[in-house]
Amino acid sequence: MTASDPVRAIAPPPRPSVTPVDPAWGLTDAQVRAQIEAGLVNGVSRTTGRTVPQIMRANLFTRFNAILGSLFVIVMVIGPVQDALFGIVLVVNTTIGIIQEWRSKRTLDNLAILHAPTSSVVRSSAKVQLRSDEIVLGDVLEVRRGDQIPVDGRLLTSDGLEVDESLVTGESEAVGKISGERVLSGSFVVAGVGRVQATEVGERSYARGLEENARRFSLIRSELQQGTNQILRLVTWVMVPTGVALFITQLLRSHQPLADALRGSVAGVAAMVPEGLVLLTSMAFAVGAMRLARRRVLVQELAAVEGLARVDVLCIDKTGTLTEPGLRLLDVEVQTDTPRSAVEAVLAQIARTDPAPNSTMQALDGMRPREEPTWHVESRVAFSSSRKWSAVSFARKGTWILGAPQIVLPKTAKLVMARAEAHEAAARRVLVLAHSEFPVTGSILPRELEPVALVILAERLRPDAGPTIRYLLDQGVTVKVLSGDAPRTVGQIAERLALPSPGLARDASRLDTNGLRVAVAETNLLCRVRPEQKSDIVRILHDDGHVVAMVGDGVNDVQALKEADLGIAMGSGSQSTRSVARVVLLDNDFSVVPGIVAEGRRVIANIERVANLFVTKTVYAALLAIAIVLAAVPYPFFPRHLTIVSTLTIGVPGFFLAFGAAAPRAAPGFTRRVLRFTIPAGSVTAGATFAAYMAARSSTGTTLAEARTAALICVFIVALWILVLISRPLNLLRLVLVLAMAGSFLVLFAVPLSRELFDLVLPDGGVLGVVGGIAAVAIAVLALFLGADGQLRERFKAAEGSKIGEG
Repeated sequence: MTASDPVRAIAPPPRPSVTPVDPAWGLTDAQVRAQIEAGLVNGVSRTTGRTVPQIMRANLFTRFNAILGSLFVIVMVIGPVQDALFGIVLVVNTTIGIIQEWRSKRTLDNLAILHAPTSSVVRSSAKVQLRSDEIVLGDVLEVRRGDQIPVDGRLLTSDGLEVDESLVTGESEAVGKISGERVLSGSFVVAGVGRVQATEVGERSYARGLEENARRFSLIRSELQQGTNQILRLVTWVMVPTGVALFITQLLRSHQPLADALRGSVAGVAAMVPEGLVLLTSMAFAVGAMRLARRRVLVQELAAVEGLARVDVLCIDKTGTLTEPGLRLLDVEVQTDTPRSAVEAVLAQIARTDPAPNSTMQALDGMRPREEPTWHVESRVAFSSSRKWSAVSFARKGTWILGAPQIVLPKTAKLVMARAEAHEAAARRVLVLAHSEFPVTGSILPRELEPVALVILAERLRPDAGPTIRYLLDQGVTVKVLSGDAPRTVGQIAERLALPSPGLARDASRLDTNGLRVAVAETNLLCRVRPEQKSDIVRILHDDGHVVAMVGDGVNDVQALKEADLGIAMGSGSQSTRSVARVVLLDNDFSVVPGIVAEGRRVIANIERVANLFVTKTVYAALLAIAIVLAAVPYPFFPRHLTIVSTLTIGVPGFFLAFGAAAPRAAPGFTRRVLRFTIPAGSVTAGATFAAYMAARSSTGTTLAEARTAALICVFIVALWILVLISRPLNLLRLVLVLAMAGSFLVLFAVPLSRELFDLVLPDGGVLGVVGGIAAVAIAVLALFLGADGQLRERFKAAEGSKIGEG
């Protein structure tokens, strides 16, 4: 049984065998039309999120919507309508949530379709670029290094084709493929070129499941979602028994009219529902993704926005990330008596006969006139990042190897190695051209290699790399360079970028897992790193408790991108990197990374603020309900009263706080921090409100309406102070927000219509004085216990002092 057999065991039954076709011709137009009419198309979903019906269901059919909807019906039956305002707010919130998520989905779907990867398909002898959902059963695809295979197929031709099936089978070693063998969708080409005939497409292909997993717009494996769900479960456990007890007490022991008892019960239960928490959480994520889309950053998983906030280590590949794409040929240093023109001819032929030229081959291709005849290739070993060399055997001209000096040069070539190291110390990329009369066999270098020349190449640093690195360092993010280049080259680049490292650049090519673990701890510059080592490094960082992001563009980065908490791919990178990454930089602009980090931190910090608001209300509503049950007195509020408090101290401020500005790096422990704030804040609020209510009720001549108004004033004052604590550090906009909420509350008492509508009856001055004193004591207690800890406030101040990344 092969490594892929367990995977295939879960697939649907195979179709009847596909008729082989000429790999040079492919399907004809008539055959393609017939396959389309038969529905044999690779209709792979490209959605970045839930469908519109799923969005509707997720926002409409929730447990809290069901509870509030039932309470709304009760109030509409007993009246008056102003006590049903919470139902109107619920409808508005749900509608906003649906519209916002739909807008976000539409934006991201359009962006994903616009930049969807294409495949080279042979039809009627012509090669055309098609999206994966345009491929039909029997099509012939030409695949080369960096391509991800979108269908299951049979290999028709192979020129050194090697395939990495780790995303399908878990096998990390690349597999050499020969004609007639099967290839699986989801695997990617690491070397060579070949033509594959599609034998399974659409639902029967693994591409569907793989691509949907790579692009899903969801909150899977999200600490924030897990924390929110945990809080909602706690709320449900508390709310159900408390609500039942409150209903019984209000109906049987409070000595009120039935309608008033029902209204009080509805108010108490509705107040315990954190109705806007999930809405504003989803909206904050969606808006964050849309903000990034405006920066030409495609978020392929909603969980990625949260991951952005938690990153403390960023692993980057030097080539294509710190440097601009492409290479420039500086010089060819001949090391033998071979004429330079002959060496240039060999290099040009190596590049010209490569069926899948990389940036090195593209730099060499123009060395000689295109009119020169092409040499006959007898055999070839394609370049791979694991081998770090390629080889070509030409008829009557021997075998030529082009690769890294440390790998290709024999130990006796000390002078050539010294010259290569001198160039590497000057931050140049160096390859050695070597010759052998013996043919190359598999992945083993031929015998009697003679170094002929050094090929000197140059890369240009991105102009924005320096400022970007500095910003990340200032934000507490450690930057580690994982490069395939020599230590001296990487060290020079790091020095030019002022990238700090506790130790010198280390050569990882000969390190085992333990040695690699030591190197990761000792240096931020790891060189000669093989593709499988990159994913090992990510795992080592995970073991040490780090949250890791990986930026890459090449096929050698795929496994590490998948392993990282957050994979970031360049838009010009290979199909495979873009497919597995959670975030794609469509314009290949490394300078947007600070903006990505800032956006993630902004989103998660604002959600934590909003959670503090909503859960505090739930805590004080539940504790107040328990106190009312024990005291067997009428509930101090009607639903309309709590609509005022919820709107002015939670709903409207929460909306603005959910989309606030800069924030510090998110730390683990979301649920613990929220409960650590909300339990004392809610307890103090409930205690103060109950004390004010009972004090007003005990005052001679105070009516129940006046006592309820006294309780309303007290809970509003304390809740407004909690809003101030959560909004710290206060800037001008937040101060205006708090003052506007306070002013709106005063307007309700100043306008006769609103007083009548909301049943606001001010008690006498003595009761108001007592209420003011109780509220003042509550504020002092909150300031003492929740205002003394300035750590979070200082973190926000530091974050808001940093300007890069905002926009």
